[in-house]
Amino acid sequence: MLKGLFGRVTNLIRGRANLDEELMAELEVALIEADVPVSVAVNLVQEARDRAEQDHITDGDGLLQLLRNIIRRMMTPYEQPLNESLTPPTVILMLGVNGTGKTTTIAKLAHSYQQAGNQVMMVAADTFRAAAIEQLEIWAQRVGCDIVKQKFGSDPGAVVYDALQAARARGTDVVIIDTAGRLHTKHNLMAELVKITRVIERELGRPADEKLLVLDATTGQNALNQGREFHSAVGLTGLVLAKLDSTAKGGVALSLVSELQVPIKLIGLGEKLGDLMAFSAAQFADAMLEG
Repeated sequence: MLKGLFGRVTNLIRGRANLDEELMAELEVALIEADVPVSVAVNLVQEARDRAEQDHITDGDGLLQLLRNIIRRMMTPYEQPLNESLTPPTVILMLGVNGTGKTTTIAKLAHSYQQAGNQVMMVAADTFRAAAIEQLEIWAQRVGCDIVKQKFGSDPGAVVYDALQAARARGTDVVIIDTAGRLHTKHNLMAELVKITRVIERELGRPADEKLLVLDATTGQNALNQGREFHSAVGLTGLVLAKLDSTAKGGVALSLVSELQVPIKLIGLGEKLGDLMAFSAAQFADAMLEG
């Protein structure tokens, strides 16, 4: 499902008998239109130009392989596994605006941990939407894991506090906390999230093991704007690119890591519980340019 995220880039290059400056200029434009930041696109093309000359690459297929190698090298530092605590429970704070696929990602992640033999708890700390609590409860039932919730309008920090107490008492391995995706103002949302992070630090004696921002990969530069806001507020430990399928332009991944310097921990490729994968720089680079 990842195949061809840089469709226009691939089509532009594949089968070209020679490399000229016109092609390189078109390549730069195509990368930018695929949501690659201008500065990254310029550097990518310049490196490709230099390497092609150095390695005597003269055709489009050779240039495609060269670009795959460059992108793989760029993304490898941002391929990191999920953090796990030596002292249970591992606590994962899930962040993201409404509509990005956050709730579905929580379910997929819970399923993945349970399949690995862990006891998992979901926490409904988005108390500002009754639907959010109900949706998470439905997913907890489907996955077959515990859930801690309170009534609509409850204090999210209190829900998280109760959940951590319950997790310790039950010997829970992994706690996955849902959080609000929208309040009346951006400031209010970020203030609530900061409060939750403080509750976790106070109760665990350490920060949350993961603070993951779920982003809709199809939204392009909007995803980057969201990344800036959340990272500034809570200090992200990782990103999850949801809805990363053939409709996504894909360059947003390069954009995110180049600006935020935060690893991509997971990618979502579909709606099924098993459709969540650890990010692989090699697979990503190959898929972006149809390797």
